[in-house]
Amino acid sequence: MEFSYTLSIIILTAVISVLAFQSPALMQKLLLSPFLVKHSREYYRILSSGFVHANWMHLGINMFVLYMFGESVENNFKESFGSFGPIHFLGMYIGALIVSDLPTYLKHRDNSYYASLGASGAVSGVVFTSILFDPLGKLYLFGLIGIPGIIFGVLYLVYSIQMARRSQDNINHDAHFYGAIFGVIYTIAMKPSIALEFVEKLIDGIKFIN
Repeated sequence: MEFSYTLSIIILTAVISVLAFQSPALMQKLLLSPFLVKHSREYYRILSSGFVHANWMHLGINMFVLYMFGESVENNFKESFGSFGPIHFLGMYIGALIVSDLPTYLKHRDNSYYASLGASGAVSGVVFTSILFDPLGKLYLFGLIGIPGIIFGVLYLVYSIQMARRSQDNINHDAHFYGAIFGVIYTIAMKPSIALEFVEKLIDGIKFIN
């Protein structure tokens, strides 16, 4: 059985999250507190916050989505980058995790009450990288409504922007947006021809419809 980096990330995240569920002190130590990152120089929180979750549902949704898209992206990376595929997959995931939290840090670095956690930014990076490789592949909402990946992606980005501006819930929509963008930029930066293949797939899809 071939080693799966996606499954390894899921297991590691689940173990750390469950341990944090049982230890409020550990949870407080690992979550993202922009105030403590700035004033106590606890920089590790930008990374560690991606391995803890608020509750079982939060953990379950993120890991389910990662499972659904992660191995496909991992395989695409292996095809595109050969033996360096797994390294780039991990680079994209960890990079999205870190970059997605930076806008949150800048916005709340002097707010001692703000905290966030979860792998949503990194998972968004994985989902949007999947769309980059297969823009017309169907993503199913609620398991019923099939939407081409590129359309879902555009709607998701618009939704994330609007919700981040409103800031009426406790969800870090900024992380979703920037994680998604990072996943696409990282992949194209590592192999620009992927962008050309993306455009060609879109054009072929339009021709097929016509």
